[in-house]
Amino acid sequence: MSELLTRPVATARTSARARFRAFTDEFVIPGAAACDESGALPPEVLDAVSAAGLWAAVLPEARGGTGTGMTDFGALHEEVGRGCSSLRSMLTVHSMVLHALDRWGTPSLRERWLEPMISGRVLGGFCLTEPDAGSDIAALRTTARRSAAGYLIDGRKQWTTGGQRAGVLLTFARTERGISVFLVDGSAPGVSRQPVEGMLGTRASMLAHIRFEGCLVGADALIGVEGAGLGLAAGLLDIGRYSVACGSVGILQACLEASVRYAASRTQGGEQLRQHQLIQQLITKMAVDAQAARLLCEHAGSLKDAGDPATLAATCHAKYFASTAAMRAASDAVQIQGAAGCAPGADVARYFRDAKVMEIIEGSTQILELLIANDACQRLGERGPRPGGD
Repeated sequence: MSELLTRPVATARTSARARFRAFTDEFVIPGAAACDESGALPPEVLDAVSAAGLWAAVLPEARGGTGTGMTDFGALHEEVGRGCSSLRSMLTVHSMVLHALDRWGTPSLRERWLEPMISGRVLGGFCLTEPDAGSDIAALRTTARRSAAGYLIDGRKQWTTGGQRAGVLLTFARTERGISVFLVDGSAPGVSRQPVEGMLGTRASMLAHIRFEGCLVGADALIGVEGAGLGLAAGLLDIGRYSVACGSVGILQACLEASVRYAASRTQGGEQLRQHQLIQQLITKMAVDAQAARLLCEHAGSLKDAGDPATLAATCHAKYFASTAAMRAASDAVQIQGAAGCAPGADVARYFRDAKVMEIIEGSTQILELLIANDACQRLGERGPRPGGD
């Protein structure tokens, strides 16, 4: 029975999930606490991701990637998230940038960057958030002015995951025609980085603030067309939101497994901790939430694989439930372990800090409540009043 509670429900993609789980157990979990403490992912971890071909899981094999569908993509991000949310965050933003390059990049951009990004030799950074523009994307102030040689980019970006080492920066900037997107060489003149340390959670995701000062990019650096930035952002953020939702399921699963192990090893009042009913209640909530969140994510992934636009709302549902449930589970996991769960290096303390971040990034809990409520009101309003109603 205990094995049932600590393992994901079997699916048609069990073999892929098993491979991702084995990778996480071997290469991610052993060093996750040390990464959190040092505030960085070591090269050997990033190289292991490259060797396993996981950087390109967002792209199908037919286009040079290693992906076999968004449901498997979600399973990958769940399993990596179970081990290290910082690495999962790196996978998230890299996937968003790689998807943008593959779908909307110019031929010259694709020739230069696609293979290095697929292999992981070059990592991508997602430069959207600014000091005065977070959830309100339309308020961003970074500009891209036309010049004889292309565009001159000026502005500041904050909280860029992987920004300390990203080789290419997917950058949102305001042009004469509206918000547009550019792929900028991270080593280009005019690009500077300020490492961000001591964050609450995902401490090893190598965050940085990025500044652009007269950064010249060629006209071919434009992703899509001028003024299409808001539409591109919506599609890319949906991928990020899905990844964070699945990663939150990974945190849930990690909390559940840690709690089951601790409750079985700890004796209190002459009985194993897991025999106490209040502890059983906490573990029960974790187990049910993990299964429910996983099913919501799998549903969103299956809609993505089918090309169904309903996946946008389904992903919001999945991210909202999974992230808030992960926060509850992490809090309960710390509570079960007591002082041991608060000690330096405690895994559940890391899960707690990382789970809080999941409630903020890729659509905060409050933003998702607005989106979900508006979607529900619109859908139900279209059906008209119920028979016998007012």
